[in-house]
This record gives sequence, structure tokens and C-alpha cells, in this order.
Amino acid sequence: MTAPLTPPPPPHDQSPNDPWAPPPTSGGDGAEPWYGPEKPAGPGLRTELIEAAVVTVVMALLGGALLGVLWWWLAPHVPLVSDGSAVYFKDTEGEQAVGVDGTFTLLALGVGALSALVVFLLRRRGGVPLVVALMVGGLLGAVLAWRLGVWLGPGTDVAARAEEVGQGVTFSAPLKLAAKGALLAWPFAGLLVHLGLTALFGPRDPEPFESEPGKDGYGVPVV
Repeated sequence: MTAPLTPPPPPHDQSPNDPWAPPPTSGGDGAEPWYGPEKPAGPGLRTELIEAAVVTVVMALLGGALLGVLWWWLAPHVPLVSDGSAVYFKDTEGEQAVGVDGTFTLLALGVGALSALVVFLLRRRGGVPLVVALMVGGLLGAVLAWRLGVWLGPGTDVAARAEEVGQGVTFSAPLKLAAKGALLAWPFAGLLVHLGLTALFGPRDPEPFESEPGKDGYGVPVV
């Protein structure tokens, strides 16, 4: 006779507190899955492109108009004088011409920082389209401000102006931006300020797994 076969041991029930228990899976009992597909973060590419276009246009028009008026108002005047046959600088050792470029650069830095702050307060999330909009809008605004300041300032026809005022009479030279590199002050200032604000106060990416104290991201006790 052969001995009866021994029945297999019953399956070991996993305790809910067992650290080595497998993670729960989704099922028909309504339990939440251990993990699921990640949802795309952010408003979406189409929305970001629309916001970037709006930022570019608003910065170029409003910011450029503000910078142009301030430059025309605050830039020093370069005095000229005519002897009847030619036009000369009245003060040959003056630094008014350098001050014109310096005034534009400082104002552009301030407007760029202000525009970056406003954009960050309105939309705290960064993104490549928004950064490109800050650069392009700042450059277009700087060009618009330069041309607007020249248009608001004294006439560009120096010979006609000298003939109009007469010989020996001092008059102001037209606004002129000799250092064209000053046009880059606004976009670079806006870019740096916005990146700094985003790094300091922008939203943080969520952790892939939230862990309890004393356990790692998978719920295993940390020794």
C-alpha cells in the first residue's frame, strides 16, 4: 500500500502590514491602482503658443511706447552750433552723446525687468514659448522705442535746423543711438529676471512617489 498524498499547505495570506506584500492593483473592488499613466502637466502647447503671442505683442507695443517716451524725456540734449557754413558740437568735451546711449540702456534694463515681473505674476509657470516671447517682444519693443524716441526728438535734418535758428545760435541735435548693442539690454534683462523668479518662486515638479516616514517610495521600511 502507498501512503496517502499530503495535501499542499494553504496559501499564506498576506497581511496588510507586511512590508514585502506586493502593491495593490486595480480591480473590481474599487481599489486604487498602485500607479497610473501620468497626466500631461501644463496648459498645453496650443495655449502656451497663444499666450506667447499675446506677450510678444503687448510687450512690443506698450513697453516700446513707454521706453521711447521715457528716453525722449530723460535723455540729455546734445548742443550744436552753426557758423553759417558748418555745424559743430558746442561743447567738444561734453559727454551728452554718451549719456544718450547710457540713458537708453538703463531704461531698457528697467523696462525689461518690469516686464518679466509682470509676466511672471500673471503666469507663474515657465516654458520655452514664454521665454522666446520675452526675448522677441523685448527686442521688438526696444527697436520701436528707439525709432519713437528719434521721431519725438528734434528733427533729423541738422542743416535745415541750423539754417532755421541762424548763425551762432545753440540748438539740440537729434536723438541718436550710437551703440546699437543697447537694443539687447531689454530682452536679456527680461530673460534673466524671469528665469530667476521662476527658479525661486515657480512651481516645483511633484515627486514620483510619496513615501511615509521611515519608508522608501515603495513602502518598504528603511533600515
